[in-house]
Amino acid sequence: MNANEAVARAHREEWARVVATLARRFGDLDVAEEAAAEAFATAVERWPADGVPPNPGAWLTTTAYRKAIDRIRREDKRGDRQREAQMSYEAPPEPVGAVEDERLRLVFVCCHPALAADARVALTLRMVGGLTAAEIARAFLVQESAMARRITRAKTKIKAARIPYRVPDAEDLPARVVGVLTVLFLVFNEGYLATGPDADPVRQDLTAEAIRLARLLRALLPQNGEVAGLLALMLLTEARRAARVSPGGELVALDEQDRTAWDAELVAEGHRLVRERLDSGQAPGRYQLLAAINAVHTSARDFRDTDWSQVVALYDQLVRLDRSPVVTLNRSVALAELDGPAVALASVDRLAGQLDGYHAYHAARAELLRRLDRGRESRAAYDRAIELAGNTAERAALIRRRNGSG
Repeated sequence: MNANEAVARAHREEWARVVATLARRFGDLDVAEEAAAEAFATAVERWPADGVPPNPGAWLTTTAYRKAIDRIRREDKRGDRQREAQMSYEAPPEPVGAVEDERLRLVFVCCHPALAADARVALTLRMVGGLTAAEIARAFLVQESAMARRITRAKTKIKAARIPYRVPDAEDLPARVVGVLTVLFLVFNEGYLATGPDADPVRQDLTAEAIRLARLLRALLPQNGEVAGLLALMLLTEARRAARVSPGGELVALDEQDRTAWDAELVAEGHRLVRERLDSGQAPGRYQLLAAINAVHTSARDFRDTDWSQVVALYDQLVRLDRSPVVTLNRSVALAELDGPAVALASVDRLAGQLDGYHAYHAARAELLRRLDRGRESRAAYDRAIELAGNTAERAALIRRRNGSG
C-alpha cells in the first residue's frame, strides 16, 4: 500500500475517532473538524516523503491535537478551552456515558434536538461519516452550495446557543434516535451506491460501518422497532452486494442479478428481524416497511416470482408515512409490474416538477417508455438519466439499456 492509499484508508477508518477525541477534549466540533482536516492534509504532504507511520491513527490524533492548540492560541482564546489546551495530552480517560463506541457516541452528540432535523443529519454525516458536502447534497437532492451553507449554519447555531459537546446519557437516546437512524441510513446508502463520479460503485467500508453501528444501536435499544427495521433493511440490501456489479464494472439491476450470489446468511438474518417485527403486533414505521419490501424481493427465487401485489401494498402503507416523491417513484416502479407500464408512467409523470434533477426518475421513465415501444422518448429519457448519474458503473448500465431501447 502506498502513502496516498494509506491516507485514504486512514481517512475512512480514523476520521470519526479523531474528530470525537478532539471534540471531547476542546468542547468544540468546529475546532475538532478543522484540526482533523489539517492533520489529514499534513499526512498527504508528509507520508509520501517520510513513510507511513507505524500507528497512523495515533499520528493523526497527535497531529490534529497540536493543530487545534495552535488554532486556539492564534485566535487568542481564553477560559476553559485555553486551559485545557495547555494540559498534558496524556489525560485520564473520560466517562463514555451510555454509548461506549466512539463513532456511535459522536453520532448521538451531533444529533442534538436543538438543531433542525435536516441540519443535525447533514452535520453528522460531515463530522462522523467524513462525507463531503457534495456527497451529502446528493443524498438530500439539493445543490452542493446549499448543503455547505446548511452545515455552516448548524455549526454556527451550536456556537451561538452554546450547545455543549456532552456525552449522551441513557435518557438522551430516545430523543435523538430518529436523527441517528437517518444518519446511518444515508451513510449506508452512500456505500450501497456511491454518488461520486470517481468513487467505487459500492463502498463496502461505509456499508460495513453502518451495519456495525446499527447492531450496536439495536443492543442499546432492543425494543425499538425502527432500529430493528433499519438493521434488517441494511442486511437484506448488503446480502445482494456480490451480484450488484458485473466483472466489467457495470451496475446490475435487480431483475438481472444472479440470486445464487446473494449472501444466504444475511438474507436469513434480515428475514428473522422482519418476522420479529411483524409478530410484535406494533404498527410498522418507515424502516420496517422498507425492510419488509426487501424481504419480499429476497424471498423470490426469480424476479418473475416476486409478489408484486404485496410490494405495492407495502408501498401504499409507506406512502402514508412518508410522502416524499422518491417513495412515490419507487411505488410507481413496482406498480408497473402489477398494473402495467402505462399506469405506472402516468404516476411517474406526475412527479416531473419534483424530481427533474434526480437521475433515477429519468431512468424509470426511460424504462417504462421502452416497454411501451416509445423508443425515441425512451432514449431521450435515458440521455437525461446518464447526464445526471454520478457513478460510472450506473452510467454504464444506463448506456447499455439506452442502446438496446430500439
